[in-house]
Amino acid sequence: MKTLSQLDKADNIRRTVTSRTDRSRKSELGQFMTPSGIARFMADMFQPVSQSSCRLLDPGAGIGALSCAFVERWGCRSAGFESIELSAYEIDETLTVHLAEHLSAYSNVQSRVITGDYIELASTPDTVKRHFTHAILNPPYKKINSNSLHRKLLRSVGIETVNMYAAFVALAISQMADGGQIVAIIPRSFCNGPYYKPFREYLLKHCAIHHIHLFNSRNKAFRDDAVLQENIIIRLERGGVQAEVLVTTSTDAAFTDLTSHEWPFDKIVYPNDQECFIHVPTSDEQSILEQSKEVVHTLSSLGIQVSTGPVVDFRVKDHLRKMPVKGAVPLIYPAHLPIAGASWPLAKFKKNNAIMHNEATAKWLYPNGYYCAVRRFSAKEERRRVMATVVDPTVFSGYTQLGFENHLNIFHSSRQGLPELLARGLAVFLNSTAVDASFRRFNGHTQINATDLRLIKYPSREALTGLGKWARRQNSISQDMIDEQIGRIAA
Repeated sequence: MKTLSQLDKADNIRRTVTSRTDRSRKSELGQFMTPSGIARFMADMFQPVSQSSCRLLDPGAGIGALSCAFVERWGCRSAGFESIELSAYEIDETLTVHLAEHLSAYSNVQSRVITGDYIELASTPDTVKRHFTHAILNPPYKKINSNSLHRKLLRSVGIETVNMYAAFVALAISQMADGGQIVAIIPRSFCNGPYYKPFREYLLKHCAIHHIHLFNSRNKAFRDDAVLQENIIIRLERGGVQAEVLVTTSTDAAFTDLTSHEWPFDKIVYPNDQECFIHVPTSDEQSILEQSKEVVHTLSSLGIQVSTGPVVDFRVKDHLRKMPVKGAVPLIYPAHLPIAGASWPLAKFKKNNAIMHNEATAKWLYPNGYYCAVRRFSAKEERRRVMATVVDPTVFSGYTQLGFENHLNIFHSSRQGLPELLARGLAVFLNSTAVDASFRRFNGHTQINATDLRLIKYPSREALTGLGKWARRQNSISQDMIDEQIGRIAA
């Protein structure tokens, strides 16, 4: 009978603990433990170094799967190190017994199991020391409130972020010696959006990105925990020289269909991109939008703006109405804007169809007209992330003002409507497969911010208007029809 390794033993315990742990408890701690296959893959991502010993950091160590994988891959001189000093942090006392047991089985590992909150223990100026040579981590996924102790502690050491996973990675970076390697499995949501910009700036300032692994399926990496967040695995080097970036992909944690390609760094982070978006290209071929000399315009150069819908419903409860009444105007939610076209009011709608037009609400309203609207959130497995609809003023005839709810992004011209054909052309372009593919390179979550839409390159105003003319002539429009039109423009 084959003797189980400590990692295999840890994986068996992970399955038991996962099945017995209440979902609310996992959510409270942001705790989703690493399967053995992913742990081994992460350990393999490290690169050999010349020193005979290493100082390994594993924050949020759980039952020790990542540490075990690292030691079993690199824990002998022929493969890596004669000795390993390991610091493993874990906040959940029910797991530290298993953690200590697994780590104690390695004779060449001097392990220190630290029970407590990693952020509280490691984010004070007195304790941040740059002495680790390696870090391997699967940090918790949980929001950090702006006025919380965690946020204050992180700010005291120059780290600004909104989620625990980014905080763990940033703290690990702060504790690494020059040349230190970090391998982390984290949500892809940090790659874009304004909330994670300070974290991206911190990461890019202090580290080189050497390897990014992307799972093509949202629900396979942490299948036992039913996690739908899109995850990546990233290898960083503190103070490293930035060169080409290896991008690998696989469908799931079995890695049987692994593909790889090296990309110049300027295809990962575009030069002069003040937002520091991190793109993850997955195909060797450039998209038709990247190749096109016609799709090069910014919204600003086109005289178009995009803004988040200004009506936050819970803040204006007293002004909302279930159905239209005298003195009220349409309040438009994503449900009112299916791809086929606007439909309002909705009789069985759970939200409100109208908002009162008065002195208090006037500043939130737009004049009735043609707009292009994009949902801010898409379903987890939606075929397309970017879904655009034309707001047709005839659907809201009789009303001079419109309210756009906060879950929409609105394309407009200085808070006025757009020319009809331009609005229709924008919707066609944004609903194309090419735009969706381009968007997925830097957006790994289901939220689409106005900032993201501003960074997309667009065809000329004339080309968009031409698309609008074409769209208005069609009785119905399929995805293939849209893509054919975009192909002609981009050619």
